[in-house]
Amino acid sequence: MTIPAWQYLFSMSLYMVILYGFHEMSRKYIKGTALFFLLALFTFPLWIQNLDGWFRIGKTLIVLIPINFVNIVRLSFQRKEHGWESLRKNWVLWVFYLILSLNIVEASIKDLSLGNYFNTISGFILCLTIPLPQKAWRVGTEKDDYYDLIADLPFAWSLLYTTWNAAFVYAENPGYLASSICILTVPIIRSFYKKRYDLWMSARAYTLGLHIFIRATYDVFTPIMDSSAWSNDRAVYIWSLINLVLHAGYLIMWLISFYKKKTSKRKMNYV
Repeated sequence: MTIPAWQYLFSMSLYMVILYGFHEMSRKYIKGTALFFLLALFTFPLWIQNLDGWFRIGKTLIVLIPINFVNIVRLSFQRKEHGWESLRKNWVLWVFYLILSLNIVEASIKDLSLGNYFNTISGFILCLTIPLPQKAWRVGTEKDDYYDLIADLPFAWSLLYTTWNAAFVYAENPGYLASSICILTVPIIRSFYKKRYDLWMSARAYTLGLHIFIRATYDVFTPIMDSSAWSNDRAVYIWSLINLVLHAGYLIMWLISFYKKKTSKRKMNYV
């Protein structure tokens, strides 16, 4: 399908505006967001007609179910009712951490099956360098964060995740690359524009959830931003190689920082 450049520019820009607005609303209106994603699960019969095989149906569930869990946790902090205390414990943060890790592992395994080895290694580097929950994850307060999911992920890590995931989509199904660029770019724009890098995870979760829901129920993206024509095996190889170099550099810096922190703690213990 031949799509003119102006159509990509218009449709992708409009879609990013919609995604940005949706994230802002999802932060402020917790009950409405929770109801929306709960009802999204009941559109399952439509997925069978629009998605190609059980792999994509399973991937849709893997995205929507965790988002419903995030919403339940946020509601538990908002309502502060008796009986919801267990959802306000630290184990919940570990669940969020594992969901992000498993999401990366799942895509990396798919990369491996495609022979996209450089990007596979980059994915596992991302998993290794995710900040642990007790140090970087929390649920925000009502005044500042609408009980949002907060993750103090380094902005460099978020940028590396973005280019890694885009390369994964390009290798797995280049037809989805244009729409994936939209959902990957919005969290970066949101983080940079507002100088709230700790909200990247929130923006990533909700924009991905909306995108997956739309794609599962109706194929609106193929007519307006199908990027199959962008397919190029050589480009996949070069992109993945660049990703590996960048991720390897980040890993070295992460290890140096980790070693310095360990050394500093030991010195303090001896004092």
